[in-house]
Amino acid sequence: MTARPDASRVLVALRVPATPERAFATFTERIDDWWVHNGLFQFTRGRTGTMVFETGPSGRLLERYDDGTEFVIGAVRAWDPPYGFVIGWRQAGFTPDQDTELHVSFAAVQAHPPSTRVTVEHFGWDRIPPESAARHGFPLPVFSLRFAQWWRDQLAGLAGRAR
Repeated sequence: MTARPDASRVLVALRVPATPERAFATFTERIDDWWVHNGLFQFTRGRTGTMVFETGPSGRLLERYDDGTEFVIGAVRAWDPPYGFVIGWRQAGFTPDQDTELHVSFAAVQAHPPSTRVTVEHFGWDRIPPESAARHGFPLPVFSLRFAQWWRDQLAGLAGRAR
């Protein structure tokens, strides 16, 4: 029997030219400097705001809009700088019982020059129905591939800023 890839988990890793401490700080403290907004994967339909990461074990990830409102994407579930964090992840169209979970880890790969492997694992998309605005009607394997490409683009932005 051939093993099937787990389409409910999106897994992306990219080497970033920085120490784990710098990569972690750039990801969390300077998220709006590198975050690439994309019309296909918006948190709230038709709105784009400033990404804000309230860091720490009781922190939150949110998008703040010019009119002073904000959308809470998720709360920190685990916090272990500079090694990683876990955070809830939801979009405006999710029902109250729906969310996904984002795991981000930072591992030193090389000391001179410093580089860090940043790994993103995004779980729980199998709990979000295809008709949800977040999934755009895509079957889970297709959605997972598109979302993985989106995360690759995000991490490329992080790599450019963490330098």
